Amino acid sequence: MDKLVIEGGRPLSGSIRIHGAKNAALPIMAASLLAEGKMQLRNVPRLLDIDVMLGILNRLGCTASHRDDTIIVDSGGADSSHVPEDLMKQMRSSIFLMGPLLARFGEVCIYQPGGCAIGERKIDLHLRGLQALGAVIEENDHQIWCRAGKLRGNDIHLDFPSVGATENIMMAAALAEGTTVITNAAREPEIQDLQHFLVAMGADVIGAGTDTITIRGVDSLAPCDYEIIPDRIVAGTALIAAAATRGTVTLTHCNPAHLTSLFHVLRRAGVQIGTCDDIITVSSSGRPKAVERIVTSPYPSFPTDLQSQVMVLLSLADGLSLMKETVFEGRFKHVDELVRMGADISVDLNSAFIRGVPRLYGATVEATDLRAGAALVIAGLAAQGRTVVEQIHHIDRGYDRIELMFQRLGGVMYRENPALKQLDLA
Repeated sequence: MDKLVIEGGRPLSGSIRIHGAKNAALPIMAASLLAEGKMQLRNVPRLLDIDVMLGILNRLGCTASHRDDTIIVDSGGADSSHVPEDLMKQMRSSIFLMGPLLARFGEVCIYQPGGCAIGERKIDLHLRGLQALGAVIEENDHQIWCRAGKLRGNDIHLDFPSVGATENIMMAAALAEGTTVITNAAREPEIQDLQHFLVAMGADVIGAGTDTITIRGVDSLAPCDYEIIPDRIVAGTALIAAAATRGTVTLTHCNPAHLTSLFHVLRRAGVQIGTCDDIITVSSSGRPKAVERIVTSPYPSFPTDLQSQVMVLLSLADGLSLMKETVFEGRFKHVDELVRMGADISVDLNSAFIRGVPRLYGATVEATDLRAGAALVIAGLAAQGRTVVEQIHHIDRGYDRIELMFQRLGGVMYRENPALKQLDLA
C-alpha cells in the first residue's frame, strides 16, 4: 500500500484552489437516478469514494464516466435496483442509493454499508424515514429489501439531524405522491446543494439549510447540468495546516460562510483569517493559543470532520485545551498516533485533554480513518524531521492527491509505493 513521506518543519505558503465537495457529490450522483437521460456534474474531485459510486452506477445499468473534473451520467439504461454487495461494503455513502432507487423502481436491495471505522453509524433513521413514505422493509441475514407500490408524502421527524437520512428522504420524496415535511432535518451545506440539484431537475423542495424541509412530490424529473459546491472540509484542513506550520496561505473557490465555526476556533487560537468573496487567507507566525473548550455537533456548530485536524493545532498550543466529541464515539483513534509524535493528549470517554507542547517530532504513523489521516499529514508538515503516514487509502477517499495540494504550498512530501520500490530493487 502507498505511504506518504513528509519532511516537516517548514511554513506553508502560497495559493491553491479547493476542489468540489465529496459529501455533496456523492448524494447528487445517487440522485441522478431520479431522472432518465444524460447529465453533467462539474467540479467533482477524483477520489476513491467517487470511483466506487461510479462503479455502482455502471453496475446498475447507467453509463457513468469521469473526465477531468466532470462526471457524465446517462441514467436512461438503469435496469437494476440491487446495489452490488462488494462495492457497497467499500463506502458508507452507498446508502444514498436507497431513496432514488426506491422512487424509480419501487424497490431496492442493499447491504450494510462500509466506510471508516469511527463508531457506530446505524441506518435506522434512513429506514424509518422510507417506511413513513410507505416502504415495506424486510431484513434477512445481511440484506435489506425496501419495497413500495407508490411512495406517499408524510410528516417525518428525525430523532437526530442525520445528514444521510435527510438526503435519502428528500430524494425519495421528490417523486412521492403528496407533500413531505422533514423536521429536525440536517442543515449542512451539502443538504442545500442537494436541494439546488433536485430543483434544477424540476423538483419542488424548499427549506434546506433550516431544520424544516418541505418536498412536494412531482410526477417526473428531467436531467440537468450542475456544478458541485467546494469542499469545506478540504478547505478547513488546508487552513489548519497553514496555522499549524505558522505559514500564510490563500484558498480560492471557497465558500467562507460554510466555515464560520472553524474561523471562530482559529481566531481564538490567535490565527489571522481574512475573507473576500470566495477567497480565504490565513496567517499565523507564532505559537497558537490554547482553546479552552471545543464541542463537535451538527452544522452549523463545529464539525466532527475537522476535530482531528484542529487537535493537531491544539497539540502545539500554549496551554490546555479540551475537545469534546459528541457525534461519533470512535473518533479519537488518531490520539495514539499523535502521542507517538510527541503530543501530550489524554482521553476520557468522549473528551480529549490536550496539553500543548513546543514541537512535534516525525514518526511512522497509521491513518485509521479519512480525517485522522488528514490530521497526521498536518502533524507531519508541522513536525521536526521525517514522518511516514501509512494506510493512506483512507485519505484518498476524501482528498484528491493530498500530497500535491500541500506540495503546491511548499510542503515537502511525496507518495511512495513500497511494492513498486521492491520491484525496482529486484
